[in-house]
Amino acid sequence: MHKLKIKRKVLAYITKGQEPNLELLVFEHKDFPEAGLQVPAGTIEEDELLIDALYREINEETGLVRDALYFMGKIHKYNYYPQGKDTVHERNFFHLNYAGEQVNWEHNVVSNGLDNGLTFKFRFEPIKTLPELSGEQGEALKMM
Repeated sequence: MHKLKIKRKVLAYITKGQEPNLELLVFEHKDFPEAGLQVPAGTIEEDELLIDALYREINEETGLVRDALYFMGKIHKYNYYPQGKDTVHERNFFHLNYAGEQVNWEHNVVSNGLDNGLTFKFRFEPIKTLPELSGEQGEALKMM
């Protein structure tokens, strides 16, 4: 039997506003729109704490710093099986509230990962009318 490789991931639901007008931070790749609408997410490095990975990935992908965010809690964990890959992603979803003023911006990613050098275009979308997120990233929204 073939053993799947486990990749541990963090995903950030960063919201602003209040119900019933809660909005979610999403992004698209500036040069690769076919990658779809996504939330900040990434791989947990070996021996890295979940919370440290969460804030590192948020900073690398969005430019936002920890002080601009209120930690609301971990909301879900489940295994995702990417199509055509020999891996399983252990997905850890977190909810954070954004305290800043920016609503639309671009950020050039600086990381050790595959997204290094890419430009992401960020915006807040109303959760009630949110288009489908790429790769089932919206799976835990109902648990917020």
